[in-house]
Amino acid sequence: MAMQISSTVPAQNLDLFQARRASFKCQQSTLKPASTVTHSLKSVGTELTKKHLANLEKLLQKQVPEPINQTVSQPTPRVSDKGSVANSRRKNLLEDLNLARIWTETRAAEEMSPRHLNRLQRLLSKTEEYSPRNHLGSRWREYHGSNDWDGLLDPLDENLRREVVRYGEFVQAAYHAFHSNPAMSAGKPPSPQQVSLPDRSYRVTKSLYGTSSVGLPKWVDDVAPDLGWMTQQSSWIGYVAVCEDRREIQRMGRRDIVIALRGTSTCLEWAENMRAQLAEMPGDHDPTEIQPKVECGFLSLYKTCGANVPSLAESVVEEVKRLIELYKGEDLSITVTGHSLGAALALLVGDELSTCAPQVPPIAVFSFGGPRVGNKGFANQINAKKVKVLRIVNNQDLITRVPGIPMVEELNDNMPLAYAHVGTELRVDTKMSPYLKPNADVACCHDLEAYLHLVDGFMASNCPFRANAKRSLVKLLNEQGSNVKRLYTSKAQALSLNFERQGLAASGCLPSPS
Repeated sequence: MAMQISSTVPAQNLDLFQARRASFKCQQSTLKPASTVTHSLKSVGTELTKKHLANLEKLLQKQVPEPINQTVSQPTPRVSDKGSVANSRRKNLLEDLNLARIWTETRAAEEMSPRHLNRLQRLLSKTEEYSPRNHLGSRWREYHGSNDWDGLLDPLDENLRREVVRYGEFVQAAYHAFHSNPAMSAGKPPSPQQVSLPDRSYRVTKSLYGTSSVGLPKWVDDVAPDLGWMTQQSSWIGYVAVCEDRREIQRMGRRDIVIALRGTSTCLEWAENMRAQLAEMPGDHDPTEIQPKVECGFLSLYKTCGANVPSLAESVVEEVKRLIELYKGEDLSITVTGHSLGAALALLVGDELSTCAPQVPPIAVFSFGGPRVGNKGFANQINAKKVKVLRIVNNQDLITRVPGIPMVEELNDNMPLAYAHVGTELRVDTKMSPYLKPNADVACCHDLEAYLHLVDGFMASNCPFRANAKRSLVKLLNEQGSNVKRLYTSKAQALSLNFERQGLAASGCLPSPS
């Protein structure tokens, strides 16, 4: 054996190799518990463990020095209570760690944030995902309100959610079109407004204008001569569009006519909003019923003609009558949608369109953050004409509670501020969103993009925000960044930096100017 080793190992390393080989012979497998080596190793490990436990016990029994400013001395524990003293000190050490606070913060962060960062990255990507557009077919009348959306709101039906968000985006298009070119020439009729529709299957057929019957004092021009379009009497306020895509018509089950109206933007529109007294609606009414009345300012914007533009009432009735005649024989629907002031005007539009022709298609109003418009008599008139109204209301939105005093309606229907809401209500809540702060300000609670964000995540009144919400957060961060929880703004900034490094745009969409 020695000859074999010497033939393969150099002579100078032979002694070292034999010594190591001898040590290998002394070691035995740990799989044999009866061996003496294994017992010695176990005894050494046990002694080390006991030593560590003893050191830990000494550390826990070490007295904590009293604070310098402490005035009340703690009672000295008795020697016989060594066990209880040790337990109390261990308890104090755990209390100093403040595990309850750490656990609470960890749970709060988990509840606030998405489970995975890639989900937030998807919501912040430049391409938006939409809820699936299912084939409505023969159920389109149900989704258009034929049964007042009974059984579709709580829990919110998936198809109805997509339709509500889609009609809200038509209103966003009206905001964007107006703010891209708000000024109007006072001496000549305006050119058609360019509208970038969110749904390319629709085509704009008519521009709509609202005119105020009140004017600002002359001293306003002297004090602030640069207000420009903010003080103009007439302003572009919305549009009429019709679906022309055959596939979309087949999916929806009918050809849809949309009237979209934006909210308050000019000084004179704000002035009309303040005219909260009720005014009688023109026309013949049943004297035995409560006389329908609406807010004076809303009626003024709806009925007043401009210097070079017709009134909103004349324009919308004329265009809808033309489209009904053009597509005679087809299944048609009329959908009026608006936000804030536009929601109020949408009710007046729906009321008048219901009697504009002998056979009027079904009319539905989708109202986002709309105020009260008229009294109980007006609400009864809307219901009698079978105009279906779905009011989307944020629980924290103050605009939906004005004008009027709630108790006045119950006391006397003929009092000046006896306002009443119209239609069916879909109520959402800012506090249900995991992204928005619970104490979001008034502007955020009334913002149209915040409304669409809440509708997209709403499942039911007793359910949390849905985890698979599709709507992008980019618009919400751009317009309501101060009302988004800090965790998401910081993550969004980090993701935006990553997008910039990769040469990608964080968003290709316009902000919501509402």
